[in-house]
Amino acid sequence: MKKLEIVKVDVYVVAGPDAKYRTSSHYSELTITNTIVRIQTKEGYEGYGSAISWTEESFDHSLAESIRHLIPFLIGKSALQREEIFKLLVNRCVQMTPQAQSPIDIALWDLVAKYAKMPLYQLLGGARNKILSYASTPFLPSIEDYINHVQELKEQGYRAIKFHTWCTVEQDLALARAIHEVFHESGLKFMMDVEQAYTRQEALKAAKELESLDYVWFEAPLPDTDLDGYKELRSRVNIPIIAAGNTLLHLNQIEQGIQNGCWSSARVDATLAGGFTQTRKIMGLAEANSMTVELQSWGYTLSQAANLHLMLAYNNCLYFEQAVPVEPLEFGVKTTIRTDQDGYVYAPSGNGLGIEIDWPLIEKSAIYKLSFDQRGWTE
Repeated sequence: MKKLEIVKVDVYVVAGPDAKYRTSSHYSELTITNTIVRIQTKEGYEGYGSAISWTEESFDHSLAESIRHLIPFLIGKSALQREEIFKLLVNRCVQMTPQAQSPIDIALWDLVAKYAKMPLYQLLGGARNKILSYASTPFLPSIEDYINHVQELKEQGYRAIKFHTWCTVEQDLALARAIHEVFHESGLKFMMDVEQAYTRQEALKAAKELESLDYVWFEAPLPDTDLDGYKELRSRVNIPIIAAGNTLLHLNQIEQGIQNGCWSSARVDATLAGGFTQTRKIMGLAEANSMTVELQSWGYTLSQAANLHLMLAYNNCLYFEQAVPVEPLEFGVKTTIRTDQDGYVYAPSGNGLGIEIDWPLIEKSAIYKLSFDQRGWTE
């Protein structure tokens, strides 16, 4: 009998009722949809993976529909052959790749690590069991709100904070100056993410000022695709510059950016970039070029866990991104990932991803569900 033969795949589209966030003044309130994949084998092992979608008006069904076209190719395959499955799926004619592959690949690795009776970060390499966290704020209405929020986050134990802002240069720099005035002796470190909204001239102006204020990095000042702009910006400032990490997702695209000196660190999310199978190669590519990979981990707990295990498996990532407030993004799980009073997050204690899912709640709350086994589809 083939070991870990895949016999059934389920897809659930869910969204926490309170998972409403804004990340700039340019967006209205965003609905954060969670698309969960559950893979089952003949022996009864299960693996889980997920990815989020951001939409302004309603829930997202498009990711689930893209995943639909990949699922039939999994039935009868062994979960042990993850590289073979990745290559098979990447060559399918389907929209939203590699994101559509990501929850599948993550679920396969989760399943195999459970089979091996190991936490996933140890199976992948096991470099450490904790990492510093930074709070990734929502967009707030006023500078006073940001100052109050920073004080609350400091009291919760965070030692680093990344601001999502108005994404207009004068307002963003006014915020940076105000935060510096209040907190420059606090020991806190800061980053700023402006959602790819600046022109090259605005990016240079902001980078110079954020450098003078000792920011850890300046994130997404330009569209990810503006490699020439990133290269020029980096040549004119010393503050670390990183991309948003949402657009250039393939290994050869990341290599091009690295070789052209576009970023201080690579920036991807395992739930966007094809799961563990491709993201670990991106991390190796960055390491070969003496660079870190500052993985995104903004999302529901399953998405957070996937990126966290990669961070802990290898050494070339400095921070874990903790979206705040944390509670809305814990919807549907019994295991949480929280920053402690010393500013660290730790690997969940179980095998695989270590995340226990509240399946009755997921079943009850699913906006949309797909199931496929050897008998065909159930919807």
